Amino acid sequence: MTLILTNDDGIDAPGIQALQKAVNGQGAIVAPKEHLSGCGHQVTTHRPIYVQCRSDFEYAVAGTPADCTRIGITQLFKNVKWVLSGINAGGNMGVDVYISGTVAAVREAAMHGVPGIAISQWIKRPLVIDWDVAARWSILVLADLFDRPLPPGSFWNVNLPHLEPGSPDPDIVFCEPSIQPLPVSYRVEGNEYYYVGDYGKRDRTPGTDVDVCFSGHIAVTQLRV
Repeated sequence: MTLILTNDDGIDAPGIQALQKAVNGQGAIVAPKEHLSGCGHQVTTHRPIYVQCRSDFEYAVAGTPADCTRIGITQLFKNVKWVLSGINAGGNMGVDVYISGTVAAVREAAMHGVPGIAISQWIKRPLVIDWDVAARWSILVLADLFDRPLPPGSFWNVNLPHLEPGSPDPDIVFCEPSIQPLPVSYRVEGNEYYYVGDYGKRDRTPGTDVDVCFSGHIAVTQLRV
């Protein structure tokens, strides 16, 4: 089956290479040329989008993650079965999905009737991401989700926990997304406001994806357009 891999960290990011490893090199990469984390569901309509063909199955797009999905499924490949986005360096839980370019890529796919899975790796500092571990966990998640029915207009959002090296593999937990806002705080210097919200101090309502992931499990939510 044709898989399109994309992200919002850029085509040269280690996360998309980990995702390619998780699908055993079977995905076609159609990803932004530049880092665009946090770009949301922005699309490009008033300028041309330059697409660099690096190989028959790797395209660097001078556009957003949603642009990549649009171009990948309508122009570059036919009969696309899945759009996979990630592995993002950083969590995309709860209300993050409205900000995330990673998630926007699969939401755009769902709008076109193509199922998608967004995968993100929460970062619990001072720990450093082990991309081999993230790839291994993604293999487990994908094996499960590929076989699950997905209603039209729906997509999966996956958040991997950040565990100490050598920890046992986490459980996969299907849960509800948090609807609580991110911590919002700014440091003010003159007329300039610097965002200093503490991601780790967000609401952890039991049973939500935030609490599941922060508790050391793989949080999976089913979202709808």
